[in-house]
Amino acid sequence: MPSATSLPSSVPSTTAQPPKGMRKNGKQWHTPKSAFRPAAGQTTYTKRMELKKAEQATKALEREMKEAKEDERNRRVQVIKDRRKAKEEKERYEKMAEKMHAKLVERRRRREKRNKMLNSGK
Repeated sequence: MPSATSLPSSVPSTTAQPPKGMRKNGKQWHTPKSAFRPAAGQTTYTKRMELKKAEQATKALEREMKEAKEDERNRRVQVIKDRRKAKEEKERYEKMAEKMHAKLVERRRRREKRNKMLNSGK
């Protein structure tokens, strides 16, 4: 005859929570509620300061990464603009070369680089 303390092997043992019976409102699918404790979520001042410091460090790193990304983007945009400008200038000189002598075009190119009025727009 088995003792009262031993369970048969077919019945699983529930160590998590013993059943509390049926809920009064009939909504058994809801999780059981716990008592309201207003001071339960409060943390100490030092803990809050540690969290704040960690958050500030994270934000600083995030800001730094965003700035680096923006700088890289601006650099790429500037490279594209410089290439376009050089291409336009080359095409302009090629058009001039069709009409004039090559030495005259070279002389004008060198003079344009020295021209203060043209270079002041940068």
